Amino acid sequence: MAIEIVFSAKNKAELQHVELPPLGQHEVRGRTVVTLISPGTEIAWLSGESFPIRPGYAAIFVAEETGPLVSGIDAGEHLFCMGPHRSMQQVNYRHALKVPQKLTPEVAVLARLAGVSMTTLMSTKARPGDLVIIAGAGPVGLLASQLFHLSGYEVCVVDPDPVRCSQVMAAGVTRVYSDMPFAELDIAGRAALVADCSGHEEAVLQGCRIVRPHGEVVLVGVPWRRRTELHAHDVLHAVFNNFVHLRSGWEWELPVLSRNFKWEQLLEGYNNQPQSVFSGFEKIMRWLAEGRIWTEGLIRNVPSADASRAYQNLVAREFDEPFCVLSWSDARANH
Repeated sequence: MAIEIVFSAKNKAELQHVELPPLGQHEVRGRTVVTLISPGTEIAWLSGESFPIRPGYAAIFVAEETGPLVSGIDAGEHLFCMGPHRSMQQVNYRHALKVPQKLTPEVAVLARLAGVSMTTLMSTKARPGDLVIIAGAGPVGLLASQLFHLSGYEVCVVDPDPVRCSQVMAAGVTRVYSDMPFAELDIAGRAALVADCSGHEEAVLQGCRIVRPHGEVVLVGVPWRRRTELHAHDVLHAVFNNFVHLRSGWEWELPVLSRNFKWEQLLEGYNNQPQSVFSGFEKIMRWLAEGRIWTEGLIRNVPSADASRAYQNLVAREFDEPFCVLSWSDARANH
């Protein structure tokens, strides 16, 4: 028996008991240490119309049981997975990654949010040294700015929130603006890539206007709701006249796992994709362990018993910290 968070009605999050299925041959199971709230996605679900929803985004758990066909995982190891807000995790062992020993669970679980923009980093036509503009410095944008900076790009960040701007600068990205910097001659018309992490249509339009000809504007942030009265013609005009490559930043563009080339499956297409969602997670956790991604003072730790209040705080934007992590030690004690 486990405890999990359930969105049972509009703006109502509660803890409920759940029975886990029998352990599969390829599965690993164990107690959850922390889970990560994705504020954009989960708040959109919580304020939606379809219930119940059992949310979850990422988890760190301790391996306790393994199926007979599981290899390479020992009891007691900390593992990362894309698991639900639940006191126990149970996943296919191929969808779990070992957490580096120097990395705390609260930091390791952030790899999931960093992975959202990692797909864009691995698929963009922009190259290290090129100018990249990150629009929106929320949880995803803050990590995106660091990933591109770490990878050798010249990075600018645009966000009207002064707290978010100060967090970006503390992380080492110093070119930060409250508005799109059209007046900056070394930026306007020079950006190889604008990664919109805000989901705001005005930011997308401005990105299409400031990017260099044949540059990319990638929609990383989800446009959960309409924010302005802009017409589609405004975007179309900017795309057409500036020769913009406007595309989705869908994080699942890459395969979840890469696999080696197999001749006997050639008719199914080439399958030796070198990059994958999980290879991205692996890189991110290594960089986190090496201290190359700044997280100090950016994480709000909340006991899982207080999850309902945490969601209320996130809706009201009462947390200055961009990342909200739930600790499940209290749930374990109450089993």
